[in-house]
Amino acid sequence: MRTLLASVLTALFATPALAAPNQGVSPTEIKVGTYTDLSGVTAMWGVNNSNAYRMVFDEVNKAGGIDGRKIDYIVEDNQYQVPRSVQAENKLLNQDHVFIEVANAGTPMNNATMPIQIKAGVPNVFPLTSARSMYEPFSPYKFALGASYYDQVRSGLKFFVEQRHKKTVCAMAQDTDFGRDVMDGVRDELKALKMSLAAETRHKPTDTDFSAAVAKVREANCDLIVVGGITRDTVQIIAAVRKTGWDVDMMGQAASYDEAVARAPGGTSNGFYSVTPMLAVHADDPDPKVHAFVTKFRQLYGKDPNFAAQVGYTGAQLVTLALQRAGKDLTTEGFIKGMESIKDFHDIFGSPPFSFGPDKHLGSDQSFLCVVRNGAWVPMEKEAISY
Repeated sequence: MRTLLASVLTALFATPALAAPNQGVSPTEIKVGTYTDLSGVTAMWGVNNSNAYRMVFDEVNKAGGIDGRKIDYIVEDNQYQVPRSVQAENKLLNQDHVFIEVANAGTPMNNATMPIQIKAGVPNVFPLTSARSMYEPFSPYKFALGASYYDQVRSGLKFFVEQRHKKTVCAMAQDTDFGRDVMDGVRDELKALKMSLAAETRHKPTDTDFSAAVAKVREANCDLIVVGGITRDTVQIIAAVRKTGWDVDMMGQAASYDEAVARAPGGTSNGFYSVTPMLAVHADDPDPKVHAFVTKFRQLYGKDPNFAAQVGYTGAQLVTLALQRAGKDLTTEGFIKGMESIKDFHDIFGSPPFSFGPDKHLGSDQSFLCVVRNGAWVPMEKEAISY
């Protein structure tokens, strides 16, 4: 795997960027690209998220497009692997010649491909990760949707220590860029609270046996475990903890805020917490706009939209608005200005308002604490939490 990664990175970064100014735009077309997980360990995020983008873009095209241009949406499967992401990036930039990229999935994947993408002058918009590196350091070509994993974890940890009087904190996180972002938040907030981390474990995204890791954190007598996992590994961690009969609070972040976690078999995840930048709505929400979204998604894809689909729908609407505001003579600079012109955008799901500006490329910095009850996510606090 390391040899493969080294070879594809060498091939990609040794090749001069072929992106021309405003590539991917013709009088009749705008090429938009995505690499995401369609068949790997996080496919429930990638498939639903990209489907929601496609649903919005197809609606735009049926209405005549944007200034007469139809959106050609190209999606590549990265299987949540860095080498495949690099290969997909090479294709999107140098073969498909996309104008912008949206919802690229995975923290380490984006970190590997963003340098060449930015060098090519192709914006990276609303990647499917909440890592700080998606908007820091500032770049005109980077736009992120909501609060970072780092901020989510710090806000949640502060709440549990100050409001729930937790005194012994442990962490179980992926040994990836994503996991490191989570751990940075844990360590920095504990430092601010004048506390120390009692124990931590690291795991690969594909690991399935967490018995030894659970034994390690239990030995430390933790009263709170911060989980730096996504969906499958989070469910397996929760199950491993519950199997021992240990009644300890566990807190995840946006990557674990998914129906797959809430609906874990046998009610395993009841009582599990996650911090999220946006609140998910239920499929039976009575709001007419939400009902229309759910109905259309069901018709197209044969299932209810999950939180990742909701995020994709909001992201696609923002991208569409920016393209519309960019003007008929569509350029990269015009698109960036279109994004930066968006203020107090309210989506149909009741999310915090999203605002951007010339020096602000993070749409919202608010976080919310939720808990699983009876197989569904329920907000713990009506108001956003912070640190």
